Amino acid sequence: MEYVNPEGLRLDGRRFNEMRQIVAEVGVVSKADGSAVFEMGNTKVIAAVYGPREIQNKSLQKKNDHALVMCEYSMAQFSTGDRRRQKFDRRSTELSLVIRQTMEACILTELLPHSQIDIFLQVLQADGGTRSACINAATLALADAGIPMRDLAVSCSAGYLNSTPLLDLNYVEDSAGGADVTVGILPKLDKVTLLQMDAKLPMATFETVFALASEGCKAIAERIREVLQENTKQLEYRRAA
Repeated sequence: MEYVNPEGLRLDGRRFNEMRQIVAEVGVVSKADGSAVFEMGNTKVIAAVYGPREIQNKSLQKKNDHALVMCEYSMAQFSTGDRRRQKFDRRSTELSLVIRQTMEACILTELLPHSQIDIFLQVLQADGGTRSACINAATLALADAGIPMRDLAVSCSAGYLNSTPLLDLNYVEDSAGGADVTVGILPKLDKVTLLQMDAKLPMATFETVFALASEGCKAIAERIREVLQENTKQLEYRRAA
């Protein structure tokens, strides 16, 4: 199958270095301390944050001079074309851990001792890039909750198909069997917080794909800042009204 035509266009009409449309909104769950919806093309994720609050497990209360970050990832049963019942399987457990570790790298946990922060993520629509979308949604929800962070944690993927590096893979591209590299960064600090690859690549090719994903991360960070700034303006307007 040809994933990039001779004119350099992908199946959905994007060029190799184009991202899907990003739509994001905060404050979507009224009972959460912070929440957000994040869409990358047809992939849609909702995040809800509760905390900081008292650690619920009493045995951990005295041991934690940093905030305890908990994360739960799940997929809605209607999120994919597969109508089989979605279970909280090994992949969900792995993604919960990966996302938790990524968010721990950006949260100033030392400022919130003996407390717990719970992050809940649900994929409402899955069309590739769900891991990255969850990290981006979690960052927005944490900011909405007022959780102190050293930087925004952002994530994007890139792949290598038909001898072409491709930014922000959709499901068809992701399922094609090529290499897929998921990158998470703290853009202002210029630190990598996540790097996962599901196939081998020559070093020179990997560096090209990694650089492409990193540029995608920076574009997402800019979009997240715009969403947060717009939300701040709306809050100020409501207070003044």
